[in-house]
Amino acid sequence: MYVHFPWCLSKCPYCDFASTTAKVVPEDRYTTALLRELAVRAEGLKAQPVDSIFFGGGTPSLWRPQLVGQVLEALASKLSLLPHAEVTLEANPGASDAGRFAAYRAAGVNRLSIGVQSFQPSTLKALGREHDGPLAVAAFEKARRAGFDNLSLDFIYGVHGQTAEQARLDATQAAALQPEHLSAYALTLEKEALAEEVPLARQLARGEVTLPPDEQVTGMQRAVEEVYAAAGLHRYEVSNYAKAGRHSRHNALYWTGGEYLALGVGATGRLGHRRYSNQRSAEKYLVEVEAQGVPTAQEEALDSPTLFRERLAMGLRLTNGIDLEALCRAYGEDFAPRRAQIELLTRHGLLRRDGARTQLTPAGFDVHSAVCARLM
Repeated sequence: MYVHFPWCLSKCPYCDFASTTAKVVPEDRYTTALLRELAVRAEGLKAQPVDSIFFGGGTPSLWRPQLVGQVLEALASKLSLLPHAEVTLEANPGASDAGRFAAYRAAGVNRLSIGVQSFQPSTLKALGREHDGPLAVAAFEKARRAGFDNLSLDFIYGVHGQTAEQARLDATQAAALQPEHLSAYALTLEKEALAEEVPLARQLARGEVTLPPDEQVTGMQRAVEEVYAAAGLHRYEVSNYAKAGRHSRHNALYWTGGEYLALGVGATGRLGHRRYSNQRSAEKYLVEVEAQGVPTAQEEALDSPTLFRERLAMGLRLTNGIDLEALCRAYGEDFAPRRAQIELLTRHGLLRRDGARTQLTPAGFDVHSAVCARLM
């Protein structure tokens, strides 16, 4: 399950998610609309077990904990939640959000993902973030005191003006907090990778900002991985690191081809061979749900070639890779020409084989999209 909360206190200049700002957030109206959408979308799904629920945004930690609890109760009544389902909520490090952590824990949230992005003042300023490093540390400590034993912290590297040493310092300070999970994403502003044009991308196009060169960004990633590994947080996906057994179960379902029901503004779900996306405008979403129950903006049927390409690309994001021959059989693709590509890419140090599984090397992760294109 993915549940989207679209409101933020301010819009970050690099963010292309379906999010918006508002002086007064219509929390009650939105919750009512979500529950109505759930009633429609959940029909016929009671038999399918739900292993993960993720409240994303936006800033879901602006949502009153009582309302988050109402959504969780409704999900439990309409769907078959597994007893130990992972229930994650994204949180802003702001002090007002951190004060709610105990209430979220009581409502049924058992994992927090805190959007730190950096501890460095200059990097936070470049990213348009309003918190500072000490506030982020305080939020983490409050989450621990609230009873959370499964915490993830998000970071961004490759930011304009950021040095390799600053990226390493962020990683060192993050690892010292001993979270169970860490995400480290390279800042991406290419138009083809964004759902919508963002202010920072426009500044880049006008030459007002300059991102670090690729080799420097790669060096930052290597430094981050080294620091995290020394702290027992091992890379299991392109941008994610975890202690043993603490990977993100929610994201793993996406990467391994699981089905996902999605609710809320801009949310995208996939059930069987059908994918749908909701309205990205909060007001349009509310009006359409209130009028007809379903706010679908786009829907597509997924054929076998499309599912094959997605499974290949997503599976190769994981360090344990994919069984490409089995994947070809499952989707009616010919493995023979891909065997030659695997051998070529292996000779060039971009792939390796572990039994039947094909895996990207560290160098291969740097050119993930290009490798996938060869194998598609």
